Amino acid sequence: MNERISTGDGVNHENIRSGAIQKAPENFLSRDGIQTVASEARQGRRDFMRTAFAAAAASAGASAALAQGNPVPSAGGDPNILNLPEHSKGLGQGVATDGYGKPSRFEANVQRRQSPGLTQTTQSSVSFAPLQSLFGIVTPSGLHFERHHQGWWDVDPSKHRLMVNGSEPGMVKTPKVFTLDEIMRLPAVSRFHFIECGANTGMEWGNVAVPTAQYSHGMLSCSEFTGVPLITLLEMAGADLKRGKFVLAEGADGSSMTRTIPMSQILSGEVLIAYGQNGEMLRPENGYPLRLIVPGVQGVSWVKYLRRIEVGDQPYATKDEAIHYIDLMPDGLHRQYTSIQECKSVVTTPSGGQVLLDKGFYNITGLAWSGRGKVKKVDVSVDGGRNWRSARLETPVLSKCLTRFNIDWVWDGKPTIIQSRASDDTGYVQPSYKQSRAVRGTRSIYHNNSIQSWLVQENGEVKNVQIS
Repeated sequence: MNERISTGDGVNHENIRSGAIQKAPENFLSRDGIQTVASEARQGRRDFMRTAFAAAAASAGASAALAQGNPVPSAGGDPNILNLPEHSKGLGQGVATDGYGKPSRFEANVQRRQSPGLTQTTQSSVSFAPLQSLFGIVTPSGLHFERHHQGWWDVDPSKHRLMVNGSEPGMVKTPKVFTLDEIMRLPAVSRFHFIECGANTGMEWGNVAVPTAQYSHGMLSCSEFTGVPLITLLEMAGADLKRGKFVLAEGADGSSMTRTIPMSQILSGEVLIAYGQNGEMLRPENGYPLRLIVPGVQGVSWVKYLRRIEVGDQPYATKDEAIHYIDLMPDGLHRQYTSIQECKSVVTTPSGGQVLLDKGFYNITGLAWSGRGKVKKVDVSVDGGRNWRSARLETPVLSKCLTRFNIDWVWDGKPTIIQSRASDDTGYVQPSYKQSRAVRGTRSIYHNNSIQSWLVQENGEVKNVQIS
């Protein structure tokens, strides 16, 4: 196919073939393979995960190529046009065959995936969203990443209660207990926000560990959330908003997840008690029937199955903020209460596991986000960071929400490294791994927002690499 294409450098290029791309294989490891990796990880063999991913990716690549069959013939007519297909000659299925709609059977492999060796039990584990297969900024509810500390529950909404109380007498004038129906009768708001686990990209702190954007950055999703501002409930209960400097949010699952939220965030009206997600009720895996929405803050503070809000005058130092979700520094000290998810981005196409099948034009696309506000700019490099060009930001560009970016690129068939670097409206610029490690070292787990690098090899295969 010959086209006239503008590649963003101010020059129109005639007769450039539009490049074809082979999707990344979605499922790298079988259930048995995951169990093997988990067993090896418990024995301390951290390199085994990388080896297992590499072997599985090699075998999965062949089947992925077969799945993208039926290419246009190089000569002669295309039978897919010349021969009328069955779906053009007869009646299709009836309306509402399925009461709740499903994706096409040809997209059945686009799923959340569990990472091997990450945790010892599935009830306390993570599933990763397939970022490389998604469009726009909204994550379908059925592909939203999961992080559970003691499994998920489908809670009876008629029996669920939310209590608002104080840590001492007078902190809350009239402690209250709300039913779901009472909360849903209050004035509601709907807002788009990203949620990112504090451990997203955590396996990459020391070295390259995983192959695709799904596993490296997939503890990230973005939804439209509907609910009631938490400040509304606090005012209804008569909370002392001057003495009360913090609230404790408590979940109803077996882990009794509890997190401290600064009152300054709540006073802004941003923090929501949510029951809706993407136009419907929350899914059970996402905290049905109530969860906390704390925009810009790591996902562990978005407490699911929310049952209690307590107003206090100091941080609560709960187990998941005093000894977990903290930053290990090079001198051995731990940095606590670093909850804000700093500005970050990732190219999702081309990205690890994908294969460029032809030279020519490609649309580089990806996601950028900041826990401090709006994404202001995204620069993209196709030469390992030596030169950068400004990408196009798709609208809407919203505060503390994913932003989709695009940039035109013509691949000449030579090896190259693709990167993205985001900046937000506070002036913060996403750091390189060299800059991050100069402050944090290589033994951290949480809050890795370093620049991601994808190596496009001469044969078109895209691999995860790091430039230090």
